[in-house]
Amino acid sequence: MKAIMLMFDTLNRHMLPPYGCDWVHAPNFKRLAERTVTFDRAYVASMPCMPARRELQTGRYNFLHRSWGPMEPFDDSMPEILKSNGVYTHLVTDHQHYWEDGGGTYHTRYSSFELIRGQEGDPWKGHVADPEMPDMIAMKAMYPLIRQDWVNRGYIREEHDFPQALTVSKGLEFIRHNREADRWFVQIETFDPHEPFYAPQAYRDLYPHDYRGKHFDWPPYGPVQETREEVNHVRYEYAALLSMCDHYLGKVLDTMDELDLWKDTLLIVNTDHGYLLGEHDWWAKTIMPFYNEIAHMPMFIWDPRSGVRNERRQSLVQTIDLAPTLLRYFGMDIPPDMQGKDLAATIASDREVREAALFGLHGAHVNVTDGRYVYMRAPVSKDNKPLYNYTLMPTHMRSRFSVGELQNIELRAPFSFTKDVQTMKIPSAGSGSAHSFGTLLFDVQEDPLQQQPLDDPEIESRMIGLMKQLMADSEAPEEQYVRLGLV
Repeated sequence: MKAIMLMFDTLNRHMLPPYGCDWVHAPNFKRLAERTVTFDRAYVASMPCMPARRELQTGRYNFLHRSWGPMEPFDDSMPEILKSNGVYTHLVTDHQHYWEDGGGTYHTRYSSFELIRGQEGDPWKGHVADPEMPDMIAMKAMYPLIRQDWVNRGYIREEHDFPQALTVSKGLEFIRHNREADRWFVQIETFDPHEPFYAPQAYRDLYPHDYRGKHFDWPPYGPVQETREEVNHVRYEYAALLSMCDHYLGKVLDTMDELDLWKDTLLIVNTDHGYLLGEHDWWAKTIMPFYNEIAHMPMFIWDPRSGVRNERRQSLVQTIDLAPTLLRYFGMDIPPDMQGKDLAATIASDREVREAALFGLHGAHVNVTDGRYVYMRAPVSKDNKPLYNYTLMPTHMRSRFSVGELQNIELRAPFSFTKDVQTMKIPSAGSGSAHSFGTLLFDVQEDPLQQQPLDDPEIESRMIGLMKQLMADSEAPEEQYVRLGLV
């Protein structure tokens, strides 16, 4: 038995042909849907990048207890469990957050790993002098990251230079070299189509349009202030990068065909979250509520045991389900601290694994969906307090916790999932904007674009009940209920 995961970052469900998009050039995603089960109700859990990857490994929610950070000493790691039980695990990735302060304990859980440099301001190539940069629409506060990105672009010219191309090539190298071996799992993970939307010209040529504005392929994280022409241009730039992803997806499918891997190889194609490209008058993610464009994600799985292909599934699934699914696929028990469920029966016959699902970002809205309704509960006070991080690994994305943050540490009694280990309890600011958006309720069956919030006390009461039960099941700290006005 073998398993392949092809993971994209920021892959928008609503931009893919299997989910109804009729203008993005992505024939291999259509081909993928014909060879797999397509999930219609797959939702994110913890946002964004590394919180989602912690869930990918641990099979449990991250966002109720802490923000972005490394794997914890008490975490159950799916690739490490596989490795310890005779399954060779390999990661090939260009996702630069793995080698920052807030991600440094993830890739080392695998038997081996290969890191590809150069994505999104990765501090890769060293230039003292400033690079040449066009007049652009960009976030001034992110100038150091943008500057480094333009240094890197000087070394990424031909298609074979692009990190995505190198990542997939190295992943296929592993597959070809080990095709005769048994019991291995390879995770081929590319940062694309995450911003900046930098793609070879051949893919941009698929979307001809008249644009005469400033260079614009890296939207700001905030409200849309650009013109309609600029918004449309960025959507085409995203589509071009997505078409590049489709091309390299095709290379993985071609290799599975060539080596006849479908008979004994599980295939998962997934993402961590989506992205707003001007919908709801917002760019990106993490500031605004997690609308469907962000939270409702694509997922495709082929399981050779059931052999089901070209079918769709309506069961509600999340990223936390992938670790248990992979462990059971290789015949291993699911650790008791994993909240996710094995999806084998869901893939085979659409068996439900949950009534409702939580999702969110630490210190922002807490959200719950039952597949039809989405309820977004906002903090009741503008200061978003009380809120704490519970961790033994106090690092942010690209920095350690400051001395000031660490001066008020308390020790907190163990949660059940920390395995009798106390954690640090550190005050956290969380999201400063969540309160301003207020609490929202949507019927995503009747209103999939979430344009008309509902005012229905009966439905809201039921969704609050689901939320509180799932929070209790997750041992959410008491202050989360206070912060949300649920006490």
